[in-house]
This record gives sequence, C-alpha cells and structure tokens, in this order.
Amino acid sequence: MTEAQQTDPRQALLISALSNAIKHQNIPKAGAVLGMVLSAHPELKPHAAMMKEMLADVIHEVQSLSDEERKNRLHELAPDQFVQATERKIKEKRDISLPDLPGATHGVVMRFAPNPSGPLHLGHARAAFLNDAYVQRYGGRYILRMEDTDPKRVDPEAYEMIAEDISWMGIGITEVVYQSDRFPLYYEAGKDLIEHGHAYVCECESEAFRVLKMEKQACPCRDREALENLSMWERMLDGEYFEGSVSVRLKTDMQHPDPAIRDFPLFRVLTSKPHDRIDACVYPLMNLSVAVDDHALSMTHIIRGKDHIANTRRQEYIFDYMGWDKPYYYHYGRMGIEGLVLSTSAMREGIRSGMYSGWDDPQLGTMRALCRRGILPEAIGKVMIEIGIGETDISFSWDNLYAQNKSIIDPLSDRFFFVADPVEMRVTGAAPQRAEAQKFPGDPKRGVRVVPFDGTVLVQRSDLEGKPSMLRLKDLFNVTPEYGSSPCTGNYAGDALADARAAKAPIVQWLPPSYSMPCQMQHPDGTIFGYCEMEVASYVGKTVQFERTGFVHVDKVDDEGVVVYYTHK
Repeated sequence: MTEAQQTDPRQALLISALSNAIKHQNIPKAGAVLGMVLSAHPELKPHAAMMKEMLADVIHEVQSLSDEERKNRLHELAPDQFVQATERKIKEKRDISLPDLPGATHGVVMRFAPNPSGPLHLGHARAAFLNDAYVQRYGGRYILRMEDTDPKRVDPEAYEMIAEDISWMGIGITEVVYQSDRFPLYYEAGKDLIEHGHAYVCECESEAFRVLKMEKQACPCRDREALENLSMWERMLDGEYFEGSVSVRLKTDMQHPDPAIRDFPLFRVLTSKPHDRIDACVYPLMNLSVAVDDHALSMTHIIRGKDHIANTRRQEYIFDYMGWDKPYYYHYGRMGIEGLVLSTSAMREGIRSGMYSGWDDPQLGTMRALCRRGILPEAIGKVMIEIGIGETDISFSWDNLYAQNKSIIDPLSDRFFFVADPVEMRVTGAAPQRAEAQKFPGDPKRGVRVVPFDGTVLVQRSDLEGKPSMLRLKDLFNVTPEYGSSPCTGNYAGDALADARAAKAPIVQWLPPSYSMPCQMQHPDGTIFGYCEMEVASYVGKTVQFERTGFVHVDKVDDEGVVVYYTHK
C-alpha cells in the first residue's frame, strides 16, 4: 500500500484544522488548513480538488466544538500535534538580530498588552512580534492582556478585532487575560498599599495638586493616618464620592527630578462612563493595574517603547513597596512611520466623516488594512525583528517591508494583463489567433493563460503618448499605430521580437474586449479604472501580479467588475 493510500485526507484536514484552531484560538481559514495539509503530505496533492470539497464540512465540525472538545479530539487523533498546538517550544534557529535575554534559561513569561480602543496597527506590531520571537526562542508563556481598565478608551468591538488581528498575525498567544476581570486583585493591592502607609486618599483639586507637585511640596492629605485613609477607601468603593472628588496616590519622592513620578495616582472615581464588562465606580489607573498584573502573571521580561520609561520607574515603586521581584525591562526607541495616522481616535473620526471606508481602508496602517492590500504578516514580522529592541529612534522603512513582502508573494503570484485607461484599437492584417503566456514565467507547471485575439484590442492610452512608430503587444505580435484615425487603428507588423527591439518599440499590455472585464485598482494615488483578464475574478483573497504594473490583492468581484488593491511594485 502506498503512502498516499495510507493517509486519510479527511482526517489530515481535521487534524490540521483542530491544531490551527487551538493554537490561534480562532476558527481557521479553509485555505490555510489545506495548505498546511498539502505541505505536510505532498502525496495528497493529486486529491486536492476532492479535499477542497471536504473542507467546509471539516471547518463546520471544528467550529461546533468547544475549546476543550477540540483539545480532546486532537489529543485522540494526533498526540504529537496536540503538544505542538498547546505548548510553545524553543525555537532552534535564533534571530541573530535580537540579543539574548538574561535569566531566560528555563523559559520566559512575556505579554502583549494592547488597549481595546480599536484594531491593531503597525505601532502595535513591534511589541507583538518581538515578544513572540523571544517566546519562540526560549519557550514559555505568551499572554495577551487586554488593558481595558479605562472605560472611556474601550471600544466593545475592539476585543474581537484584536483577536482576529492576532490570529492573522500568527502570534502564538498561550492565554488571554482581561484586566476588567481582575478588579478585586487591584483593590486588594490598593488596600495593602494604603494599610502600610505607602498610599493615601487625596481630596485635592487636580490643579491645586499640580501646583504643589511642581513646587515639590506635599499636599495636606499626604500625612493622613492609615486608618482614616482605609475608611475613605471603603467609602470610595461604596460609591460615596463623586467623580473627580478623590483619588488614591502612591507616596514617592516629592523631590524627584521628574514631576511625573511625584505621588502619582493609582485609583480614581469614574461614574460618567460605565464599563461594558464590569459594574464599578473606582477604577485602577494604568501603573497600578500593570504592576499588579506583571507580578501576578509572573512576567519575566517586559519589552515596550521608551515612552514607558517613566511608567517603569513608577511601577518599580509599587514592586518595591510590595516586596515583589521585578521583571527585566527593555525599552526600544521610537519608530517613526511616515504618511500614516496611528491615532485610534483620529482613525475613528476619519471613518465617521467618510474619509476612510472602515478600519481596513488601505490608507490606514491597521493590520486589517495591510491584509487587504496583500501585505503578509510574515513580512511585517521579519521587519520588526530586524528593527529589534535597540533604544535608538528609527524611521520605519516601507521599502524594506515591500521587499520582504515581495520575497514571499512573488513566487506565489500568477501573472496577468491589466490595461488602465483603455483605448480600443482595431488591428488590420492579422488573422484571429491566441496568445499563450505563462502564468508564472519559468515554471510551465503553473500553466498558461490563453488570451484570444479577434481583431480588436484594448491598449493603455498612455502607451500611445509620444506616438511611437511601433508597439509590441506582449506575447502576441508587432503593431504600427495610425494616429489621427477614429476609432484608433493599427496594422499588423509581423511577429519578430527582434524587429520591435530594433524599432525600440514599447512592450505593452493588451486585452481583447471579449476576454476582459472592468477592474478598479485602489491605488495610493487614487482609483485607477481599467480592464483585466477575466480569470483574475477567480483569485479573490489572493495576490496576483499585473505585469509591468505591480502586485495587487484581489478584493472582490461585484456587478461593476473586479476590485483590487495595489500592494507594491
């Protein structure tokens, strides 16, 4: 019996789908599952068509199972795959661009901690991929921590969007934590700090406290007895104070050279904006909740931007007061990204005003916008790893990202003709015939595109500018245009490519009207209208290359034709 006969196609698809769903905590895409199976079992490639028909049923089966049922089913079918899906292994090949971490011999615990105010964007990608790379290197836990303690910054839809973005990025999260579920833990820490005289309830008006702070003077509340502070703390939790009337502050050094460190706040009363996930009136501020969670979740190493250096200093006060061991901290330099709005509020306002079509508008730098353009997460990850954790400020290189992306999509992208701003040309003297062009040059196994010539072609208007004496219709023959005629006409001028070269004739894209369909290319410079080969309509969700134009991601097909998004050259 052959190996192909021994491998059950449906079971292979089910194992792959279960593994993917468990690892990424999401329902896998059919294409990803099939690709994984055919890569692991090349002997099944002749059965690919049959397996595509099975996929819908397999995906539905996985979707109907709970997380626990998926794990049990995978453990039953493929114990080795179960281990790979549920544990992070040490990566054998290290990224030499990333320095080793101290104290990581026995694994690491790291976290990616976005605020759920919107989807993830390029600004988030650096921390997400850098932490992921280290967890892959050393093994351990990688926690996605939703920092949602500020109801004014929470978009309820963002929870799901972030989960989708994480899945697309391929980040190997091992567990998810919501800070809104952990308020009792924060309250306990707050009480402990007050009880031991490290924190106090402050009734000062914010501007009055700011003036004192800038003058390095303590406020009158600082010397209040711990028991009175505890009583006021309980009244805060009972809802007896109105918003803005009190806060809880940590005692630090009022002579500290950085005013932001001096007696910074830990808790506030907030009643004007209810939280979607918790009923509370006392909310922990970021430095308190982050410090408590970094300890409670046993974080070993923290990688974040150097704009958090002051926060690290604040949080170290809390660690010292509580007697906790501190994690290792790394602060990377700022990453300037030219031409992008990364403010979630600005993006949301742009969507509301109609400036952007949605969070996946290709003008934006969100993960879903990059996905829509055909930028792959592997390329983004490679760029972020190359940038690394250095403290020097850098400028993000789009050219580098495009080069990384091209190296991945180029061998996967079939080639097609695209004619922008078309002009119809009647060619005389040539018999009807067919042009055959390889879908991927140099690889006949990928097949050919058969483009029929029936006497009339569409050519790009700009190709006629300058009135060249000859055009070479790519993969077809030579034409001598007749200028001034209406409609545009041209004469067959032979098949020899050498003649076209001698005449320095431009090689142009062309399409027969009968074998083309309208195509809108969403380009950074605006929408480009044209025509493309009809077969492009079957590539929705994939990237193709429009010859002599660039790579595009096929977005959809509607009544008006094909819509593609320009990726890059």
